[in-house]
Amino acid sequence: MARRALKLASWTGMALAASGFFLYSNKYLDPNDFGAVRVGRAVATTAVISYDYLTSLRSVPYGSEEYLQLLSKVHLRSARRLCELCCANRGTFIKVGQHLGALDYLLPEEYTSTLKVLHSQAPQSSMQEVRRVIREDLGKEIHDLFMSFDDTPLGAASLAQVHKAVLHDGRTVAVKVQHPKVQAQSSKDILLMEVLVLAVKQLFPEFEFMWLVDEAKKNLPLELDFLNEGRNAERVAQMLKHIDFLKVPRIYWELSTKRVLLMEFVDGGQVNDRDYMEKNKIDVNEISRHLGKIYSEMIFVNGFVHCDPHPGNVLVRKHPGTGRAEIVLLDHGLYQVLTEEFRLDYCHLWQSLIWTDMERVKKYSQRLGAGDLYPLFACMLTARSWDSVNRGISQAPVTATEDSEIRNNAANYLPEISQLLNHVPRQMLLIFKTNDLLRGIEAALGTRASASSFLNMSRCCIRALATHKKKSTCSSFRRAQISFSEAFDLWQINLHELILRVKGLKLASWILAFFCWLLPTPY
Repeated sequence: MARRALKLASWTGMALAASGFFLYSNKYLDPNDFGAVRVGRAVATTAVISYDYLTSLRSVPYGSEEYLQLLSKVHLRSARRLCELCCANRGTFIKVGQHLGALDYLLPEEYTSTLKVLHSQAPQSSMQEVRRVIREDLGKEIHDLFMSFDDTPLGAASLAQVHKAVLHDGRTVAVKVQHPKVQAQSSKDILLMEVLVLAVKQLFPEFEFMWLVDEAKKNLPLELDFLNEGRNAERVAQMLKHIDFLKVPRIYWELSTKRVLLMEFVDGGQVNDRDYMEKNKIDVNEISRHLGKIYSEMIFVNGFVHCDPHPGNVLVRKHPGTGRAEIVLLDHGLYQVLTEEFRLDYCHLWQSLIWTDMERVKKYSQRLGAGDLYPLFACMLTARSWDSVNRGISQAPVTATEDSEIRNNAANYLPEISQLLNHVPRQMLLIFKTNDLLRGIEAALGTRASASSFLNMSRCCIRALATHKKKSTCSSFRRAQISFSEAFDLWQINLHELILRVKGLKLASWILAFFCWLLPTPY
């Protein structure tokens, strides 16, 4: 009996050793792809983070200076652990980490600043994996489809990577190829996240992050379907065809599948690259205004919103023909479709915020699910302090002090913020993310919260609300009334903008006169 047990143990040991050697020596198999490894790592990281929060703050008086300093250190340690987990587990974990990193004014700065690196640390698939995906989906080898194909990707993201290639007819194209393992792993990863979020909620009942899992569950299958991305690209190109400074790359359907997307290659610099713009004589303020107009049209007028405008997905260039500045919008996998009711309430809310109608701010914030937390909701939406909201967000630009205050409040009000995010309509979650990404671009360009951007938003709100009113009436007289009111409101905005410009010119002339007086010209 002992001899048989020894024999069995020997064979088992040999089998395990052989398996281990095979996995170690086989460069195409990665231990990170095994479910047990991924689950174990995620569970261990969650446990360590939870233990850190439970024990590190226990003996310090809540709200004291020492507590806040210690809390910041715990946030930073936990953010680094979470970032390491995302990098190790890749795929869905990186996608969710990127989402969290974009919520600049909703989560503590320690988390957002740490998780931002995930945009530049996405894994790359090997060329062997790329060839396999193309072969499986298009039925041909790369050399049969392309005259040339760059082995080094132009960029790699959490779900896919993009290569530059030339077709046999001479067209230069961008080829987006999905990472081969992400499709199979995504559903299991989301289930794992759901279990972990529920477990954390048992320890910290005030933190409600199920909204994050719900969003990943809803959006990830859509982002993994590149045919859906192609349809979104064509829809937004058609929807905004009247905007001559927007470029959406054309899709080549004959060589596109659910995991491979072929599109027109368009070159340009990232939208936050001021050096590129200066070198190419592109006006930073013009780009900021263009971007604001594009997104105002999407959100307020059409209710079809590109929800991933991080700098890698928004390029700028000089149009080859006209030489005018142009914005190139890439990565159309994640869009939010707004319901008519939500879109109109959102229009009313922004109109109320821009023109400082606080009663209507409260009314429409509550209609959008904010309840008694409507002041916090308004601050989250505008990334301004409650004092600034009450004074008027279009009256003065955000200061460094106010920006710092907002970021600190994100840490102090984290339970309330998570509660609010759990109660607002699901459509609002991606709008928050989009707003914060756009603010990040404005901050990088130094064009944050200019009066003209609010006026452009107001124009779109007026047009959207007038269009809805005209659709809702059968009376020609009533439609004419609405059109006249719309024209008058737009004229008022134009007049207000003109007055602001004249004031700006006056101020500039006064400053110039003052300097001339200080520094008289030598004779």
